[in-house]
Amino acid sequence: MKATHEHEWEAAPGLPSALPAGERVVWQGAPDWQRLAIHAFHVRKVALYFALMLAVQAINLTAPDSGTGMKPLAVVDWKPLVVAAGLYTLALSLLLGTAWMSARSTLYTLTNKRVVMRIGIVLTLTFNLPFKRIAGASLKTQSAGTGDLALALHPEDRIGWAHLWPHQRAWHVTQPQPTLRCVPNGQQVGELLLTLWRAERAGQSLQLGDAAAATPHTTPPGMLA
Repeated sequence: MKATHEHEWEAAPGLPSALPAGERVVWQGAPDWQRLAIHAFHVRKVALYFALMLAVQAINLTAPDSGTGMKPLAVVDWKPLVVAAGLYTLALSLLLGTAWMSARSTLYTLTNKRVVMRIGIVLTLTFNLPFKRIAGASLKTQSAGTGDLALALHPEDRIGWAHLWPHQRAWHVTQPQPTLRCVPNGQQVGELLLTLWRAERAGQSLQLGDAAAATPHTTPPGMLA
């Protein structure tokens, strides 16, 4: 496996160099940016947290003074709440923008020999993952047909967690698993990967496990039998 920094010199979209003889592109795709924002950047959870903070702040602003009743809304100073709402909106906009840029700069490629992941917004990396170095895979399906396809590598093959983020499986820090995040038609892409892996490694078996069925700290399904 190797990572390159030559996005501007791609021989073809998503590929840092021309494919050798006998290798061909079978599938290419990118994350759905809206699903990526929800599942990788957790914008829903962040938005809920901000909403709760605004509610608490509104309650404090309208709380009665000692010995008096509820403040009339007309005399409440809403400026702190407006400022907070503006900052929260800016933060969410930046988070959504980062998710959009991350999806836009990402391209996943399946060939008949390997998985290629071109990722990164400012620092672009291209990871080549030959099927011979992929020990297992797991699929976590999402709404709208998207899914996360995590690839378990052999123990001696380790890619830095920070290098992969957000294209890695959650809770796997010591042995990060490169993950095709929020790909459309995730089930079909997973089955295609399984078919290509079996064709490349005839006589061996790989099961496409369900990531949702595994707890974060257990051995991931899909390991070689």
